[in-house]
Amino acid sequence: MQRRDHPLPERTLGTARRLSSFHYGPTDRDRKVYVQASLHADELPGMLVTHHLRGHLAALEADGRLRCEVVVVPIANPVGLSQWLLRSPIGRFELGSGENFNRLYPALRDAVWARIAPSLGGDAEANARRVRAALREACATLPADDELTALRRTLLTLACDAEVVLDLHCDAEAVLHLYTGTPLWPQCEPLARLMGAEATLLALESGDQPFDEACSSLWWELAERAGPARPIPPGCLSVTVELRGMADVSHALAQRDAQALVDFLVHRGLVDGEVPALPPLKHEATPLAGSMPVMATASGVLAWHVEPGTWVREGQPLCDVIDPVEGRVATLASPVEGLFYARDNLRFVTAGTRVCKVAGREATRTGKLLSA
Repeated sequence: MQRRDHPLPERTLGTARRLSSFHYGPTDRDRKVYVQASLHADELPGMLVTHHLRGHLAALEADGRLRCEVVVVPIANPVGLSQWLLRSPIGRFELGSGENFNRLYPALRDAVWARIAPSLGGDAEANARRVRAALREACATLPADDELTALRRTLLTLACDAEVVLDLHCDAEAVLHLYTGTPLWPQCEPLARLMGAEATLLALESGDQPFDEACSSLWWELAERAGPARPIPPGCLSVTVELRGMADVSHALAQRDAQALVDFLVHRGLVDGEVPALPPLKHEATPLAGSMPVMATASGVLAWHVEPGTWVREGQPLCDVIDPVEGRVATLASPVEGLFYARDNLRFVTAGTRVCKVAGREATRTGKLLSA
């Protein structure tokens, strides 16, 4: 194992921070895995999962079972981790700019295309190597003028040439679910089975260039430009893994999730070992455009009728918003049939608050598909 520390520029005097990455296995091969946790810095389950994952990787490395480099970043956002206000962490948005830490990653497809277009041929694997080399070159030219842009460049540089990128997040209160690109579902399905994912949400473009899409979407965009005579494979399986809710931080869950990640690497041929049997898929993947938000129509106290993980019918009551002064009760119902997979962890809401999400089967929404 090799530890590398990546300094970030000071935002103000005396506040220098660094990002730490841990590198396991051989670095002289074409294959690579990248895992990061807590890009939204107050989403903590991933930190504990990477703690247990690193124990597995150290043992696998000692046994000579790693077939590729595995890079782990257990704290992907030291900037957000330092942001506290009145005893509460603010890890989703950078306070100086208001920008979401998991949005606005650079789109590298044009820079990569300019580098690879003259040399593409009929060999898909050779073309994939050209793309990865061009990605490394393009990342090296990205700006790093301030702490936030430097953080984005560092994370993207560490991940850009990996064939598997796993970005560990969590929701407020939720069952385990995944986000990935629509063309990647065949590659992602074994991960969904091994992780026990209740839902997988698919999109070609969700809006505002989150980290996972910055790593993966350019592959199918470049393939479309190149055409079938110059094939470019879907060379990066990039998945946002939502590890249940913010309070689901326990050794038992983290150990189980870390083992599932190792099992997936074995299944994919990146770690030597007996290939595990795949459990049944809990639910088929559905379009992210079919994930329907439910908004509070009034302000009040939230009282829930159903728990995350419940399959609900269209029109089924999900929760009540109660005004205890006037005695009014506004019942919020599911807009579609589907899996009620995530909800807010607050129990008092203002009018217009997004309180939960139901994964429907049909794509009905357009525009930006992710929450702010």
